[in-house]
Amino acid sequence: MSPHVVVIGAGIVGACSAGWLQRKGFAVTIIDREGPGEATSFGNAGSLSPTAVLPVAMPGMIKQIPGWLLDPLGPLTVRWSYLPKAMPWLVRFLRSASQEQMWKTAAGMSALLNPIFECYGPLLKNARAENLIRREGCLYVYDSEASFLADRSLQDLRRRLGARLDVINGDEIRQLEPGLSPRFKWGLFAPDNGLTVNPHRLTRTLVEQAVADGGTLVRAEVERISIDGDGKKTVRTSTGDHRADFVVIAAGAWSHLLARQIGDKIPLESQRGYHVTIADAGVPAKRMVNWNRRRVFATPMEMGLRMAGTVEIAGLKAEPNWRRAEILVEIAKEMYPDINVSTMTRWMGHRPCLPDSLPVIGPATRAPGVFYAFGHQHVGMCGAAGTGRTIAELVAGEKSQIDVSLYRPDRF
Repeated sequence: MSPHVVVIGAGIVGACSAGWLQRKGFAVTIIDREGPGEATSFGNAGSLSPTAVLPVAMPGMIKQIPGWLLDPLGPLTVRWSYLPKAMPWLVRFLRSASQEQMWKTAAGMSALLNPIFECYGPLLKNARAENLIRREGCLYVYDSEASFLADRSLQDLRRRLGARLDVINGDEIRQLEPGLSPRFKWGLFAPDNGLTVNPHRLTRTLVEQAVADGGTLVRAEVERISIDGDGKKTVRTSTGDHRADFVVIAAGAWSHLLARQIGDKIPLESQRGYHVTIADAGVPAKRMVNWNRRRVFATPMEMGLRMAGTVEIAGLKAEPNWRRAEILVEIAKEMYPDINVSTMTRWMGHRPCLPDSLPVIGPATRAPGVFYAFGHQHVGMCGAAGTGRTIAELVAGEKSQIDVSLYRPDRF
């Protein structure tokens, strides 16, 4: 019989891990309290960028934070009642905003993201789902020359890290995206970037294919992981126990709670994100657009034009602040003057973030046979397929194609 792996989490990282594990010959059970792709993977911006490798905490960022917090349309807000609990994590986060850590993070994320389409390729082909990914490039726009010039050092840094960024003017911007406001006269075009037209359907399709290939999907709450005397693992859930040779924890923003049970204290925090998806927006949109100053992405999807972005620090339990979604609508109107916003949906989800913007990928320190695959912050769709391939290599006892030392759970 094939060795059995329980994958905890049916988001995009869990889905890709399951698919790659099956390619290595493992029997797979996927467990999640929700349906496939119903949590964070449901509502992200859909970006597939091989060069989204810079950390969230960049050198000099601390000077920008007061302005962000004071700007009603700004990219960051903090739920002040949660601040005392979040403060230790925030201190670690801000301390990581150094040149040294920036290069460490960039190295780790480059190894993970550069083969993004190579790693998705076999999974999509097997699921006959190549149409869920498009490679139309990404447009970065600026509404003032000052903001464009202020961003030049960061642009040069991204180029040094392998990004192709073509400088374009206002006319060229509207040739690519004629629905954008004429206020955007400065821009960059990243032709190597792509997107998924439906992150939820992509995740669900990969999980469904894993089941079609012999895997099992269980909808249940994972309560505990224990190591048995014979080396097997037991995953206790709300609907029963599951024995396995290996366990992969890919439960997103809830993963650290399971890791703590088996001896690893990992400083993970939720950077809550919001989106609105505008059906029948009535504006031409072919590719992803990022308004640099607002740090918001507009992505054309099957369901409509999705506006996604902003960060809220409020933990896993607080009710959504739907004002954050309303802000995205206001930004959409600024970006696309002729947009029709009469029909839309809104969403809030939890990005699993670690202070250094690197995920945790690799074996647990105190539980042999348990592996971690979480903490992908704002680039879960980008990093999922590479993580899945790496996890499958590690579980199989092979030398992974990327150096996993930067992703160790005991690095903190």
